[in-house]
Amino acid sequence: MSNREDRPLKTRVIIVRHGQSTYNQLKRIQGHCDESELTPAGEAQALAAGQALAGIPIDGVWASPLKRARKTAEIITAELQKATPGLAAPIFSEDLKEISLPLWEGMAFSDAEAQYPEAFRQWREEPANLVMAVPQGGVSVEFYPIRALYQQAARFWQGLLAENQGKAILVVAHSAINRALISTAIGLEPERFNSLNQANCNISVLNFIGGWGRPVQVEAMNLTSHLGDPLPAMRRGHQGPRLLLVRHGETEWNRQSQFQGQIDVPLNDNGRAQGQQAAEFLKPVTIDAAYTSFMARPKETAEIILQHHGNLTLHAVNELQEISHGEWEGLFEADIEGGYPGMLAQWQSQPETVQMPGGENLEQVWQRSIAAWKEIVAAHSGGHSLSEDRVQTVLVVAHDAVNKALLCHVLGLGPESFWRFKQGNGAVSVIDYPNGIDSAPVLTTANITIHLSGSVLDKTAAGAL
Repeated sequence: MSNREDRPLKTRVIIVRHGQSTYNQLKRIQGHCDESELTPAGEAQALAAGQALAGIPIDGVWASPLKRARKTAEIITAELQKATPGLAAPIFSEDLKEISLPLWEGMAFSDAEAQYPEAFRQWREEPANLVMAVPQGGVSVEFYPIRALYQQAARFWQGLLAENQGKAILVVAHSAINRALISTAIGLEPERFNSLNQANCNISVLNFIGGWGRPVQVEAMNLTSHLGDPLPAMRRGHQGPRLLLVRHGETEWNRQSQFQGQIDVPLNDNGRAQGQQAAEFLKPVTIDAAYTSFMARPKETAEIILQHHGNLTLHAVNELQEISHGEWEGLFEADIEGGYPGMLAQWQSQPETVQMPGGENLEQVWQRSIAAWKEIVAAHSGGHSLSEDRVQTVLVVAHDAVNKALLCHVLGLGPESFWRFKQGNGAVSVIDYPNGIDSAPVLTTANITIHLSGSVLDKTAAGAL
């Protein structure tokens, strides 16, 4: 079978945040303020991002006009033009400006928190309700920065997608607007603003099947390994566990696009090589605990990764096994279409409505995998810090459908959003719990596959589930 995520996707948008700025360095709030410029380190980050993207055909570049994003876009575009001389200079859009925070711009974060404690709490805990009283026409008017930002992001998408169907577009902007762009694309409300992370000069990749309002796939998010560190740094004050969610390496059935589900298909030689590549990628990362589905393909992948991490016990968890496709297991797409007319198209367009003949539905996968996930997080939360400056890092190796369910869960999305996230064989995603199981999780990075192919794009055989 060839899943819907493998079919030609009409528009690719690569999103990059600007490099380190002088205000980033000073821990000052930027917003619309245009006094901040790239530091030398920020220019080096922009160059590294340009080099990481240099082999990818790009049809156009859009950027924020603010100096820190403008300079980043110009550096990246200059790198891209070496391979694509006809690529035009960036187009600057007001709708890509950073969030407007009129009462705070130019202030140190610590000063803003001290002078506006309730608003700052809203910024961190209830972003959709962040409100500022700003003067307008001689009166004070309530302004909701996050809500306005999401409207701005939606406006940008509508214009960009209407005019650039079938193209590959690079967008260079800022932390908050980038989070709003990704959120509005995949259906996250402003309440989830703090659930995504955007590091300086990170790379995210979105695939749009059609225009605004049509299905979107996150191929990758917040990639930073091109900058020298395999994984993005934790946010300041982080005290809870970090979970590394990995999909198993390739099987022969993945390669042939054959449904496997709960049939215990082992890794093929390429899958073992992918496990080794994931192991080398994660070698610098200290891993404190490890969990896997009991099935052969994730278990062997986990064992390969753990060869560099001492004598850790690998815990097998039944609830992390792959979705049961029932009567579809062992079949190819053509077999399913012939034997179950219309169901494959339904699975590809409305997966939450499908009951696999003799197998599971996605609601069942959601319930069991999320219950297991919560137990793992709870076991490494609260009082489990290893030192004042390091928290526990936990490896979880599972399957395509299970990983998709867990990524959706982290962002509050249900089974109807099943196809929102790509999971390549051997891919790594990172979920942080700032204060343990009782805190809102942060999707820090999703579907890192650069260790497998050297490209920020996922080039693994997506295969059947």
